[in-house]
Amino acid sequence: RVTLLELMMVKVNDKNSLTSEEMNVFVNHADFLADCFQEKCGAVLKLTAAAAAEDEEALVTIRLLDVLCEMTSNSSQLEHLQAFPGLLETAVDTLRLTHLAGKQAVNIFTATHAVTGQEEISHPAIGFKSHLIRLIGNLCYKNKENQDKV
Repeated sequence: RVTLLELMMVKVNDKNSLTSEEMNVFVNHADFLADCFQEKCGAVLKLTAAAAAEDEEALVTIRLLDVLCEMTSNSSQLEHLQAFPGLLETAVDTLRLTHLAGKQAVNIFTATHAVTGQEEISHPAIGFKSHLIRLIGNLCYKNKENQDKV
């Protein structure tokens, strides 16, 4: 699943090579991806426990967030995802929970807290909070209703 999401990420990033038919496919699958993210977003919080560093569900959720960030960076998919029920609320709630989890244990969600001396910890969840903020910003872009919710 992670590999499939990474392939989707590459395709979405290469906006110049997308045909209108491929763009329609991504828009049709955006609902499914957003729904999966909403269901699985809590799995990332399990990564605060050292034993769960390789949790597959959490890795899938991190990649789902990456793909959603890229999709909402594209104007043809943005409006569709801005109107998706509950996506903004889920992103904001997950941001709150990751912030609290980072305060209660070692904060694995931001790169600034992942540096210990000269070594840098390479954790899959580094940058998760920044991607959540990016998704929230994209969902609020030129959308007064979503801006008022936040």
